[in-house]
Amino acid sequence: MVDIRPFKAIRYTEKAGDIEKLIVQPYDKIDAEMQIQYYNQSDYNYCRLTLPSEENRYEIARQRLERWLLEEILVKDDVPGIYIYYQEFELFGKKYVRKGFIGALRLHPFEEKIVLPHEKTHKGPKIDRLNMLKTTRHTLETGFILYSDPDKKTINLFDEISKQPPLINAKDDLGVINRIWKLSDSVHIKIVQEVFKDQQLVIADGHHRYETAVTYRNMRRETADPLKEDNATEFRMTYLVPVEDEGLVILATHRCLAKVKVSEEKMNELKIFFDLNEILKSDIPKFLEENRDKHVFVLYQDGRAVSLIMKDPSSINRYVGEVSDDFKSLDVVILRDMIFHGIMGLGDLHIDDDIFYERWWNEAVEEVDNGTYQVAFFLNPTSADQVLKVAKHGERMPQKATDFYPKMISGFTMLSLEEGEKLL
Repeated sequence: MVDIRPFKAIRYTEKAGDIEKLIVQPYDKIDAEMQIQYYNQSDYNYCRLTLPSEENRYEIARQRLERWLLEEILVKDDVPGIYIYYQEFELFGKKYVRKGFIGALRLHPFEEKIVLPHEKTHKGPKIDRLNMLKTTRHTLETGFILYSDPDKKTINLFDEISKQPPLINAKDDLGVINRIWKLSDSVHIKIVQEVFKDQQLVIADGHHRYETAVTYRNMRRETADPLKEDNATEFRMTYLVPVEDEGLVILATHRCLAKVKVSEEKMNELKIFFDLNEILKSDIPKFLEENRDKHVFVLYQDGRAVSLIMKDPSSINRYVGEVSDDFKSLDVVILRDMIFHGIMGLGDLHIDDDIFYERWWNEAVEEVDNGTYQVAFFLNPTSADQVLKVAKHGERMPQKATDFYPKMISGFTMLSLEEGEKLL
C-alpha cells in the first residue's frame, strides 16, 4: 500500500533574501556556467548545498547546512503538512499549469512493485548522491512520481486551496512561475491519502535519487530504534503529479549521431518499411505534430529533411525479442532497435561520443549544419500513458525516453533525516 505522510519541511526564511535568487534547477541539470551564476546570485543559493563547487563538496554541504540552520537562514516548519505545488509555464505558444504536491512517500524497493521505474539507472550518479545523503542526512531535492486520479479528487481539492494566497510565489531562471500552498488540515490530507490506496506509482524523474534513498534507508535500518516504520529515513520527499493532469507535459528527446550518416544504401532499406518524403526543415515540428497518431520520424542530414512514416507497425517484431506490445509501440524503441541497430547496423551507441540528445529540434538542426553532428533523427514524445503501461509490465525504456518539462525546482522544501526524526 502506498503511504503518503505530511512532513515538517525545512524552508528558507526572510533572512535568506529574495527566494528567486535562492532556488535552482535540479543538481544534474546544472552545468559549470549555471553553477557560477547561481553562486553569484546569493551567498545562500541552494546550489551551494546540492552541488558545491568547492573540493570535498559533501562535507562543505554538511557544514553549510548546519550553519544555515543555526543562523535561521533555514527553519523547520512547526506543523507538518503536504505542499501543493503548481508550475505555470508557456511552451510552443500555449500556456500550461502542472498541478501536483510534495509529500513524504514511504520507500519501496522496485521488486515490491509498488513504486515502479521506467528507465535504467547507472552506478555513478547513485554513488554521488549516496555520499551527499550520508553526509548531510537531509533529502535536499524531491523525486518526481506519477499516480492515477481519474476522478480528479486531488486536483479538485488543490484547485480549491489555490484560491488562497500562496505561501511561495517565485519565477525561476527559465521563466516558470512556481506557486506553493501548505496543506496541514487533517481532513484534507486524508482525502489525498485515500486516493493512493491500491495504487502502483511510476517514477517520472529521479530514478537514481530514489534508488539511493532506498539504499540509505537500508543502511540506517541497521542502527534504527524499534519504531523504524515512522522514521523519516523510511520516506522520501517526493513531488507527485496525477497522470490525468492537463499540465503534465513530456517533451521529445531527439537523437543525433556524431560519427555516421545514413548512406544511400541504408535509405533504400528504410524505404522497405517507411514511406519517405523530403520536407522543408522548417516543417519538422509541424509534420511530427500532425502525425502523432502514427510511428513517424524525420531524418536530417546534408541540409535535407526526410520524413519517415512506418508502413506496418508489426515489422518491428523482427528486430525485438520477447517484450510487450506496449514496449514495441514506443517510437524510441523503433528508432533504436529497428533503425539504428537493425537497418543501420550500429552497435552500442555511447552517450556524448557516438550519440547526443537534444531537447529542441532547431538546435539539433543547427548542430548538424555546423558539422557537430552528422545526422539528426526527430521523433514525437512518449506519452504519460505509455510510461505507465510499460512500467507496469516491468520493462524499462531506452535512455532519454522521456523529458518531463519543466523540472522540479530545488530549494523550496527539504526533509530532515536526522536521528529521531519521525513522520506520524
